Amino acid sequence: MKLETVKTDITVIGGGLAGVCAAVAAARLGHTVALVNNRPVLGGNSSSEVRVWVCGATGHGTHRFARETGIMGEMFVENQYMNPEGNPYYWDMVVHETVKREANIGLYLNTDVHEVEADGDADNRVIRSVTGWMMGSERRIRFESKTYVDCTGDGLVGFLAGAKYRLGREARDEFNEDWAPETPDDITLGSTLLFYTKDVGKPVKYVKPSFAIDITETSIPIRRVIRSGDNGCAYWWIEWGGELDTVHDNERIRDELWAVIYGIWDYIKNSGSFDAESMTLEWVGAVPGKREYRRFVGDYILNQNDILAQEPFEDRVAYGGWSIDLHPPQGVYSQESGSKHLHADGNYHIPYRSLYSINVSNMLMAGRDISATHVAFGTTRVMATCAVIGEAAGTGAALSVQYGISPREVHQHHLEELQQTLLRQDASVLGIRNADSSDLARVAHVTASSSTARLAVEHAYRTEAADTDLGILFPVEPSLNGLELLLDIEIPASVTVELYATGKPQNYVPQELIDSCTVETAPGKNQWVRFHLEWQPDTAQNAFVVIKAAKGVLLHRSILPHTGVLGFRKGNQPIVDPRLEDQPDQPVLQWRTEMLDRHPFCFRMHTATDAYSASKVLNGLVRPYGGPNLWRSEPLEGREAWLELSWESDVEVGEVHLTWNDDVNEDLINLHHHRTPFDVIPELVKDYRIELLGADGAWKLVHMEKGNRKRKRVHRLQAGMAAKRMRIVMESTNGSACAELFEIRVYE
Repeated sequence: MKLETVKTDITVIGGGLAGVCAAVAAARLGHTVALVNNRPVLGGNSSSEVRVWVCGATGHGTHRFARETGIMGEMFVENQYMNPEGNPYYWDMVVHETVKREANIGLYLNTDVHEVEADGDADNRVIRSVTGWMMGSERRIRFESKTYVDCTGDGLVGFLAGAKYRLGREARDEFNEDWAPETPDDITLGSTLLFYTKDVGKPVKYVKPSFAIDITETSIPIRRVIRSGDNGCAYWWIEWGGELDTVHDNERIRDELWAVIYGIWDYIKNSGSFDAESMTLEWVGAVPGKREYRRFVGDYILNQNDILAQEPFEDRVAYGGWSIDLHPPQGVYSQESGSKHLHADGNYHIPYRSLYSINVSNMLMAGRDISATHVAFGTTRVMATCAVIGEAAGTGAALSVQYGISPREVHQHHLEELQQTLLRQDASVLGIRNADSSDLARVAHVTASSSTARLAVEHAYRTEAADTDLGILFPVEPSLNGLELLLDIEIPASVTVELYATGKPQNYVPQELIDSCTVETAPGKNQWVRFHLEWQPDTAQNAFVVIKAAKGVLLHRSILPHTGVLGFRKGNQPIVDPRLEDQPDQPVLQWRTEMLDRHPFCFRMHTATDAYSASKVLNGLVRPYGGPNLWRSEPLEGREAWLELSWESDVEVGEVHLTWNDDVNEDLINLHHHRTPFDVIPELVKDYRIELLGADGAWKLVHMEKGNRKRKRVHRLQAGMAAKRMRIVMESTNGSACAELFEIRVYE
């Protein structure tokens, strides 16, 4: 047996997506990190060992322009390119390579941390070391660091260190949460095992093992949806153990879940109710995917009301958007739906104060063990949200080490620096602008070869009947003075449109009625019908135009997408089987974009728009928020487009940051929930170059990029060059008609 001591600036325990993002964030900021994981692969519940798809703020298409950026966003986009079929082993490698690319990270797999050395009184504990056993290698490793991040999910490190925590459900009156029980209890969400099947093209028999249950003697066939072609996360509802201790009863829970899976497979194979003769089990999980255990107490406990109000915390460092998603304690045996959901109207904010311990002075937490009530945890627990929380916690840990202070003191004295560091790294933060004083681009003047000044969607290819209310979302900047829709009118009809504001900048539902207009129309095809809608908002924001249902009225849809423009269809029917999910009737569920993504309704505005002007690359926002917040050229059509920065005097250009549009409205996934038809986001600029204007008046090429498929690019120039003018020349995209760029930053 080998006894070792590893000394690093930061130790991150837990190699799920929260731990991965925490470790990578800290390492990229120049700090040494030990990333310790008790499994042989990274990714936690998303790994090939468990195979849960990575859900996040998009809510599988519920929220618009919501996909995560930063480290999680990098992995989404990379997986889409490397692994469009959703192979779980390829996903393992995407996550693994994300870590291995960072020279500052020491990775310790198969290392189970179960000892913690900590001292101090109950209200001021300090972790001195954690110790783990590396299975298969007979290595006992002691990790010593200044700061620790507990990303274990179950919260084992913080528990052993004496961190204050909660377990189970709070009483309703403690935080005035409607979805909390009247009295507190120890009930948690249960655990899940998944399985994969395949059709081998010839008959395959199945003999049920003795431990498998007969599901016909349970409520499962009645209360759950079973289909022979489903597998993997379609069976997320195979859940149990919420009334037990999901850690100490882990083996018992696993055995029961196995009994359920093999019983369900017996029902599919041998009941005669399914066409499954040539199907076989390809894979059955052996590691239960846990949903809930300890939640640490931080300086702030996030609760249901914060989520639904989308509370704009001063110390916001991440965001989420999944519904509050709670499951019945009895799991698969419950007579209730498999889950119930409550949505905010858009993405909500997560405060930094919920990411560090109230009483362990050098510990942060990320993932499903952050400071939140059981109800709020119902949304923060999903993995893409855990990941962006991890990036925020890792960044906080890095600043803690840099200044030799506690994570709490980072909040007290370096909050703006924390947020600005996250923005510089393209992390998932909403509504905070770039205020980096060292960014030379902020004092530059910007011009462009062209900008989209006419907001029009005109490439019609098919029609959509207005048999229910339809919607169009688009930016208004500075004003709206009339709108035209391309309509087919089959019979004389009164067409009414209503103009709404969306409320919060991150929301995409009609909220406040601004104006309305009714036009009498005569039969005819391909009619551009004008509606006299007027609006001059105080600040640039999105408009949501509702076209009221009308018999014999059809709207034309475009074959081409337009960044910043969305089409909606209103429906009141549940989008999932009520046996699986109980969803209230909410605006974000009524207004859907399925089948309309990338094919919005045809319309045109009468006045010019500033929503896509060159100045947007310097407005400090790097994602849609009350508008697209990007520069968009006119169609390239074989020509180059350029953006130019100029300064009053020479500046030293040593590093250029470019944030391209990777269409965060596109809901990417790591496994098999749905397919995305392209490997590279079409809006990403593919080929470009950076040029500086020399003293001789000639443009000098300082960087050329071919085949770009990433959103955030940092180009460190080989030798800094003094110049008054710099330009980014865009030669081609990955499929989009126009070049689009969110932000340029320039550093010495």
